[in-house]
Amino acid sequence: MAKVVEMNNDGFVEGEEYYCPECKRNHTKGKIYKDHLKYILNGVPSEDEQITAEFEDANEEYDTLELEDESYGNDDGSEDDINEDGIDEQEINDEDIDESIIDDRDSCINDVKSLPGVGEATLTKLIKSGFNSLEAIAYTPPSIIINESGLGEKTTAKLIKASMEKLKIGFKSAEDVWEHRKNIARITTGSPELDEILGGGVETGSIIEFFGEFRTGKTQIMHQLCVNVQLPKELGGLEGNALYIDTEGTFRPERIIQMAESLDLDAKKVLKNIIFGRAYNSDHQIILVKEAANLIKERNIKLIIVDSLIGHFRSEYIGRGTLANRQQTINQHIHDLLRLADIHSDLAVIVTNQVQAKPDVFYGNPLQAAGGNVVAHGSTIRIYLRKGKGVQRVAKIVDAPNLPEGEAVFSITEEGIKEG
Repeated sequence: MAKVVEMNNDGFVEGEEYYCPECKRNHTKGKIYKDHLKYILNGVPSEDEQITAEFEDANEEYDTLELEDESYGNDDGSEDDINEDGIDEQEINDEDIDESIIDDRDSCINDVKSLPGVGEATLTKLIKSGFNSLEAIAYTPPSIIINESGLGEKTTAKLIKASMEKLKIGFKSAEDVWEHRKNIARITTGSPELDEILGGGVETGSIIEFFGEFRTGKTQIMHQLCVNVQLPKELGGLEGNALYIDTEGTFRPERIIQMAESLDLDAKKVLKNIIFGRAYNSDHQIILVKEAANLIKERNIKLIIVDSLIGHFRSEYIGRGTLANRQQTINQHIHDLLRLADIHSDLAVIVTNQVQAKPDVFYGNPLQAAGGNVVAHGSTIRIYLRKGKGVQRVAKIVDAPNLPEGEAVFSITEEGIKEG
């Protein structure tokens, strides 16, 4: 809505409502409705015309509000701010984001823009599809870029090749890999013993899988990590935010508040820094992970949690006839998560998993992680959780490329995850 010249002769104050004697209806000072000029030129409208005009103006105001805030919610982070995909999309101003994060985000976009053949239209398609960095383009299979961005095969091939050349992707010495590994960050779990068997905490750049029966502490650990990732680095955090995808409806803000207060943190700020998405089916779950790619830089995400990975797939793909399709879909889903960890080396990706019983096991533990070999191969580190005495739980390293098998005892208390 356009501004009008201030009506000094009537002493009106901009922004306040007043009764307009020319069209006999209320206006807001400093603003003009599109039909106002018609009233001035054609004279005072009839009563029916006034009612119609007021209805149109109300619609115009509502449409403007839709464009300004598509979340249709409150600005206090309540559930009204959750969009149709389930992810909190509160309006974020650059003033609310650290300048280094803004610079990093803009730098990545400028790198993409500098690729040969990338104009404004191509850049817009890439950014909307989540390919907003050279790493995102270089690490993603061409078929996925083509399907999600709508670009042609030749254009996609050129972009991938140019991105790889700029990033110098190829062979490197083991010494270079070691230098990179030495700088990997870790998030404390809250239990020193559990941190120890993990090599210092949950590491970034990997997919960590926690699996076990119900009430073994999977969701409790996820809640604790959402809080701990926000801690300063010297206290075991990454000074970043968390993105939580809940597939089972077990996320509880009140639990976050308890854990935050036990660490003397501002609970309201901690909650604000957790981006929550509720996945209602397997397709929705996959979409939320793809949408997460657009939020990592913008919201300083250092931790992505999927709790749980397999639940929807087990309920929707029923019978042996659907097993092949289910496993292939899960495989693609895990690789979407793994790709995020590869692109963002300071990002930790954690999934929880359910268990199933093997009917042919008569001795020993018949439980195994659901999802079969696809999930087993896709996870970098696998941790099996089981119940202990009382509030105690036992975590066992089942598979890790650099860690020996080991067990740790920890406790789940009102204050969160603590030493066993």
